[in-house]
Amino acid sequence: MLNPQECVLVVVDVQGKLAQVMDSSAELHQALLNLIKGTALFDIPTLWLEQLPDKLGQTSPLLYQELIKHCSPIAKQHFSGWQAEQFKDQLTALNRTQVLLVGIESHVCVYQTCSDLLENDFDVHLIVDAISSRTAANKQLGIEMMQHKGAQITNMESLLFELQHEAVGERFKALLKLIK
Repeated sequence: MLNPQECVLVVVDVQGKLAQVMDSSAELHQALLNLIKGTALFDIPTLWLEQLPDKLGQTSPLLYQELIKHCSPIAKQHFSGWQAEQFKDQLTALNRTQVLLVGIESHVCVYQTCSDLLENDFDVHLIVDAISSRTAANKQLGIEMMQHKGAQITNMESLLFELQHEAVGERFKALLKLIK
């Protein structure tokens, strides 16, 4: 079972023109936005990666406006976020073991980040409606490769309700507003 005090949200490379040509890009962006807002209700920290931002551009404006409230982007050049020292240092300093992994592309940067996290004893949960690739086939292949290595799969709504545990309180009402 997920524990909000053990979780960290990791957003991978939802940047520039590439983010706009992802399979089901509008749905991906909405799921990401809801997830960023929803995990904030549980005080779950966010780490935010950008692949070569000087070449690929900044994170999508809608997500950027929400993410900047919680953290600053971490630039990387390797496909895996784990290879960026700043990311590794920040993640390790949080002392949390459950990584909620989202972003693009499923079969490249998300996959390689996931693989490294699993190899370093993190419990990785893929929020599949907040992950994409340019093609649906590559998205699915990436998810299958990560699941084969030991990642758990879920979706945005299931994850948020698992964190909530019960259908009561102000946070529950806020979650309902996000999802509906």
